[in-house]
Amino acid sequence: MSEYQNLLFENDNGIGVVTINRPKALNALNEATVRELDKIIDVLAQDDSVKVVIITGSGEKSFVAGADIVEMKDKDAMEGREWGILAQGVFNKLEGLAKPVIAAVNGYALGGGNELQMACDIRVASEKAKFGQPEVTLGITPGFGGTQRLPRLVGKGMAKKLLFTADMIDAAEAYRIGLVDQLAPADQLMDAAKKLAKTIMSRGPIAVKLCKFAVNKGINMDLESAIQYEDEVWGLCFATADQKEGMKAFVEKRKASFTGK
Repeated sequence: MSEYQNLLFENDNGIGVVTINRPKALNALNEATVRELDKIIDVLAQDDSVKVVIITGSGEKSFVAGADIVEMKDKDAMEGREWGILAQGVFNKLEGLAKPVIAAVNGYALGGGNELQMACDIRVASEKAKFGQPEVTLGITPGFGGTQRLPRLVGKGMAKKLLFTADMIDAAEAYRIGLVDQLAPADQLMDAAKKLAKTIMSRGPIAVKLCKFAVNKGINMDLESAIQYEDEVWGLCFATADQKEGMKAFVEKRKASFTGK
């Protein structure tokens, strides 16, 4: 995938590793990078050889240090709004990707970087990682989903504290409040993320996909409607060969061999 200027891609036996690669800018998101992310998400959606996606940043210092302020600073109101709409659309597309997405947060995840990792399904962080939404120090609000995904992950009060103060927190605190889901030593981060990906890949792929859809859709519904949606998803599973194989393997006390059908 040499057509990408700001991303690196590797297919590691079904694990698609996307690396934000602007190390001189601490992997900050400029428009070109966001458009390349948009493009690669479309490619990943169509590539049946990729079962799980991992997103990380190049180098040891930064995952994504935010949006590119140099590029952003002279925008007017309309240009700022269009920039936000572009990035929000890409992050929404990532969140809706019909494959599990793991953020391997290797360093600073600030502003747009924190918003990017929140759009992933599961967040694994280096013990050296740092998190924050510093936008109010720049006179702006988060614009890539931060005011909406953050309270859904950590609760309204904690989200407001982080948003209002712009405080940067370490990985241990991020884990404590539920902003990340797993910690790993810095030199073992990708191993931990890939181990998690391999575990997910060993499960029924249709069921995993439907779990993702049910959680993402249901969390924004009232409970009664969400339970009804879950029932629809549950019923669909019984039309699959994977369900027959999974339950037969359980009864026969052997490991299931799923085909994704």
